[in-house]
Formats: sequence, C-alpha cells, structure tokens
Amino acid sequence: MGSGILPRCCAGLALVLVGLLLQDVLSGETGAASAPPVEASAMIDVATTQASLREHLKALTVDIGERSVQVPRNLKKTADYIRDFYRDIGIESRLEPYDYQGIEVANVVAEVQLAPGPKRRILIGAHYDSVAGTVGADDNASAVAVQLETARRVMALKGKMAFDLSVAFVSFALEEPPAYGTAYMGSRVYAQQALKRGERIDAMICLEMVGYACREPGCQSYPFPLMFFGYPKAGDFIGIVGNFASRGLARGVGDSFRKNPDLPVIQLTVPFNGWILPAVRLSDHASFWDAGFKAVMITDSAFFRNPHYHLASDRAETLDYGFMAELVESLVLFLASPAP
Repeated sequence: MGSGILPRCCAGLALVLVGLLLQDVLSGETGAASAPPVEASAMIDVATTQASLREHLKALTVDIGERSVQVPRNLKKTADYIRDFYRDIGIESRLEPYDYQGIEVANVVAEVQLAPGPKRRILIGAHYDSVAGTVGADDNASAVAVQLETARRVMALKGKMAFDLSVAFVSFALEEPPAYGTAYMGSRVYAQQALKRGERIDAMICLEMVGYACREPGCQSYPFPLMFFGYPKAGDFIGIVGNFASRGLARGVGDSFRKNPDLPVIQLTVPFNGWILPAVRLSDHASFWDAGFKAVMITDSAFFRNPHYHLASDRAETLDYGFMAELVESLVLFLASPAP
C-alpha cells in the first residue's frame, strides 16, 4: 500500500460537511447475515485453503523475500511464481511488460471465462511488490495469496455453479514507493491501456492488505473523523471502500459478503473519487476510479490496524490465515451472485 503520510485535518472537516449534506453519498454499513444461505455452504474447505495460503506466503516472503523495485530479480521471480500457479490450475496467463526507469517489470494477467457470452467481466487485482527492506507479508503478499486461492476455487467450481461472467486476475508489478502516485504504478499502466483498447471492465476489485486481524478492543483505529462514526474498536472485519460512481458495486459486494457469517464487513462510500479522504486512495483501485471504471478496495485497513505496516516485521507469522480463508469464501460468493 502506498505512502501513509496524509493531510488529514482539512480533508476530515470537509468530510463531515459533505456527510451532513449528502448522507446518501457517504455511508458506512456493518454486520453479517445471521445465517448463510444454501449456496454459502461448502463454498471452500477452510482448512485446506488456510494451508494453501500459508504455502503462498512462504513462497513470496521467505523463498523470494523482498519484492521491491530495488530487487528486480525478485519481481521477476514473483511474476514467474504467479504464472506457474495459473498454469497448474488450468488458467492461461500472460505478462504485460513495461519499462520502469530502464528496468523491465510486468503485470501478470490471467483470465477465465465461466459462461458462453458472459454478461459481466470482473477484474480482481492485487499488487505483488513490497516496500524496500521488507518482505511485505500483509502488504501485499496476503492479497496475492487470496487472489490466487480465489482463482483456484473458481476453477474448482467451474461447471458446477452458474457463474455468468468472466474473471480477469491481474497482479500489478509496482504500487509501492517510489512508483506510488506515478505513471509507473502497475494499476495505472493497466487502467490507461484498458481505456485505450476499449476493454470491458464491469467491476474492479482491489485486494489491498487483507491478512491482518486484531480482536482486542482499541486495536483498530480510523482516519479523522471516522473514529466518531461508531465503527468497531476491534479489527476483525474486512473493509469495502468505493467511490460515489461505484456505490452500487460496493453495495453488491457487501451484500454478497454478508452471506458469509464468519467475516464481518464494513462499507464506506466516499464522494469526489476519495480526494476528500486521502487515506482511501492509497492503492490500485484509485487508478481505476481516475480512469472512470467502477472499483472497490477490499482491505483490512492497513496502518489503521496493522502495527507492522511498511516495517521489516511485516512477516508471514503475523497474519491470520482463517481470516484470509473467509475472505476467499466471500469473494467466491460475490462472483456467484447476480450483478448488483
């Protein structure tokens, strides 16, 4: 996830005013359904998924290690690892290389069509680089692992469930500083290329730091002024963040996620592409917002929860693999749901 240095005070005051004037624009919703519907049962095997997630984290953070642009050979190893995984589960993938100051990096794109003439095309994205000096377990190996396991489960259910869509799984090469906020972000490169080629993207789901949970009251914080909005004090929920143009998508994702009673959800919809609350723009979804696509960020709230953010201590043993496995289930529930 990009830099956490934010101009909070003025943005926060503006957010309060907009929240009062446009209550339907800025909304937060929490909770989960009291009982799952039939289709939520046996969507994944949680124990098996946890084990697979652990294997991905070991591969990305131990076997490969730091995945910053300062270690380009490890970025290549990561791209190869992702491509090899897709090959092994029967999904074709490709590299979309681009130049970063004389270094070739590449977005990894894999796509599966789950129905003939699908009505929807959904992109699930996650950046695979880490901050220099870290192995980036939560930021952002957790998201890559969830992305890969979601793809595995979708392929296992192909032909057994009515998925009327195609899904593109895109792993972005660069998101962290010094690429953050520049044209070299993998998501910006992809979104701009998608615009030029007229690519259909009905929904972009950005996975950003999705592996850390804390359950002690007070362990969860929020950007000003959201700490006054009555949100939970413990960090055992997943956040869904959308802009005004994506509010229908965010609502649909939230409704689908609430079919999973084991993963609490908070939704936040912000106006003005999130500029009024800069903390919600610090990942790849903002590249798609700015390009005019509907996009939401799925997140554990990053530095508002995880004390290891951008530190060498962001390691695999700090993550909650049950929490991540439940997110895989929630994502599959969303993909199996009718269009919002």
